[in-house]
Amino acid sequence: MDNATIHFGWFLAYKFFNSLFLGLSIGAVFTLYEPLSPAIFSAGGIGLALATLLIATQYHRLFNPFWFYRLSLTVELVILFGVIGVLLYPIEQPLALFIYLGYQFTFALGSYLVRCETLLFVDNKRLTQLDIAKQVAYLVGMGASWLTYQIFETQFQMTGKAAQVTAIHWPLLGIGIIIVFCLTRAFQTSNQLETG
Repeated sequence: MDNATIHFGWFLAYKFFNSLFLGLSIGAVFTLYEPLSPAIFSAGGIGLALATLLIATQYHRLFNPFWFYRLSLTVELVILFGVIGVLLYPIEQPLALFIYLGYQFTFALGSYLVRCETLLFVDNKRLTQLDIAKQVAYLVGMGASWLTYQIFETQFQMTGKAAQVTAIHWPLLGIGIIIVFCLTRAFQTSNQLETG
């Protein structure tokens, strides 16, 4: 697998903002999923396991920069559409189901993306940089999330969970756009990605 097609600096920025997004959004999920029945989670778990199994059978085709980029971009766009959905629609069952299915789709690709990333960046130093950037960003995101919710309650007297979750999706929208930009830049260093 040729890792020369990926600009590491931009990819590192992509992973940083990706984890920052995750840390900042982690508390919102519980409120977003509240309208869903417990049966949905059971069915979703079955679907996730089957989808992950199916993707694992295609590793021989998918372990290359061409598919890694396209599937990573698809995951980020699905999440970005979910953020936009939260900003446009009330937190009710249709939106909750859309968000849940989107996240299940991204989780199904999770194992593949992590394994492919490791194969693309076999250098221990680069893997260390990626993991440190991800963990630092995740911690910063969770801290920022906690602080933001505290500010909503104490400074703005915004006590409704739905209102707080909707409000935190404005910075998530900005971070989501940065994520897509960094990912796209990381793969623009080559005119043509490997299609094997």
